Amino acid sequence: MPRPGQQLHPHREPVATRPAATVLLLRDAPGNGGLEVLMTRRSAQASFAPGAHVFPGGGIDALDAQSHSVADRRPAQSALHLTQAIAAIRESFEELGVLLARHADGRMADAQDIAAIDRSQPFAAQCAARGLRLAADSVYLLAHWTADRDLARRFAVPFLVARMPEGQVPVADEAEQFEPLWVRPADALARHEAGQFFMIFPTIRTLQRLSGFAHAQAVLDAVAHERPLWVSCPRTGLLAGRQARYMEDEAPFGELALVCPDGQIAHPLDWQSERPVALLRNLQRLTAPNPGVMTGPGTNSYLVGEPATGFIAIDPGPADAEHLDKLWRAAGGDIRAIVCTHSHADHAPGAAPLQALCVRAGNAPPPILGLPSAPTARAASRFTPDRALQDRESLVLQAKAPERGIHTLQVVHTPGHAANHLCLLLLEDGLLFSGDHVLNGSTTVVDPPDGNMADYLDSLERLDACCVQHGVEFILPAHGYVLGDARGALARLRAHRLAREARVLAAMQALPRGSLEDWVRHAYDDVPQRMWPVAQRSLLAHVERIRALQPGND
Repeated sequence: MPRPGQQLHPHREPVATRPAATVLLLRDAPGNGGLEVLMTRRSAQASFAPGAHVFPGGGIDALDAQSHSVADRRPAQSALHLTQAIAAIRESFEELGVLLARHADGRMADAQDIAAIDRSQPFAAQCAARGLRLAADSVYLLAHWTADRDLARRFAVPFLVARMPEGQVPVADEAEQFEPLWVRPADALARHEAGQFFMIFPTIRTLQRLSGFAHAQAVLDAVAHERPLWVSCPRTGLLAGRQARYMEDEAPFGELALVCPDGQIAHPLDWQSERPVALLRNLQRLTAPNPGVMTGPGTNSYLVGEPATGFIAIDPGPADAEHLDKLWRAAGGDIRAIVCTHSHADHAPGAAPLQALCVRAGNAPPPILGLPSAPTARAASRFTPDRALQDRESLVLQAKAPERGIHTLQVVHTPGHAANHLCLLLLEDGLLFSGDHVLNGSTTVVDPPDGNMADYLDSLERLDACCVQHGVEFILPAHGYVLGDARGALARLRAHRLAREARVLAAMQALPRGSLEDWVRHAYDDVPQRMWPVAQRSLLAHVERIRALQPGND
């Protein structure tokens, strides 16, 4: 984790969460109309999400945990999940008059049972008095949401699912909930987009994921393993001046976790190349004005350091005079070294003009550091640094008074994307600068002969070992936002590469006399066709690795 003293904002402890439970009652629409979910509108005077369309639910009461003896339970259903299911059953009855309970002979509760139970009195005891057992064994865990860290009221909420009992009709309590309706997930989302159906973030994201299921049984089959399909505590940033929330699998999440770990809404997410973005007190990012298919929003140039120590510039980017001037000014003119993670045209050409800019300002020339390009590099990627960096070498920035600051960048050789690729670890703050080896939003191209897939995969394993050794939680790529969950990101990237390689092998086996173009059509049929010429380069890298591992695949 970054040192607390390097954080941009004073720590603010998020409000403690309260336990709650929500249930999504599902049915298949009449006439084979597909999956529908029961929703209701919250009171305009509600203290939480007033006027929002929601699924029934609410806080977990002490009595819910004391009612296990009157509930049916699956063998694998934990005590906690049982309590949550009981709370959801109680809330669905109190708010909408839906009773997930059954008689001893297996019959579900009917209208007579519902009419006999007072919604305002202790629920489980009334059910037991009528010989009803709560059907908690038919309530499954879909997801788990923890409210955003910035909110004044926060709940930790399992989103549960159950099939709507046949013959029952929801009737709102007209106090907390109003206007129950059955709606297809896609229709609810469309109405929300049209401004006709207000919903909060977890509801929206849940419906988005539910829209991929054709019918209720498909949902129940997906959750039968007793594990949530997702777990999320979203984070919020500023996009075009407005609040925007993101889940863990969305690109900005890791950056928000780095800059505002306690959930303060203070970090702008807009991509621009006009001014540097502060990520920590000792870390700035300036994105070059070279957006495109291969560069995403542009090449990220990073400045590590502070006025007391001077700065190291990582990946100065293309030879764009305005970009380099802004980078130099952001460092107060005090650039001590320029490091290129590799020699591709969107990373290294700015090094020499940035060095010259420092000299013209009367400073000593900061050395250009990196690895010289290999003979396999393309002509546009020829590069000779002032000094070649050694693997595991440390570059140290230190103030004259040591207590004023120290920043250590350790070099890690990571061939694969390019033969001369390297990454950098900021040891004191547990950060990994990944160059093009790891990107956010896409996978890097491995282009033979300078690129090598076997080297690339080996380098991923080496980076994972570095993350373990140095407690790295964040990856700062040359393109895209900061990535959180560093080891998870590396594992997912490796799994993606191996899955793609399996598809390449299958294409080679299905079309043994096929060309690279033939294999791309099969192995990359999930990629837009306009990207196939680029994909073909990585496919060739996979083919070379497959042939090296399995010489018979020629």
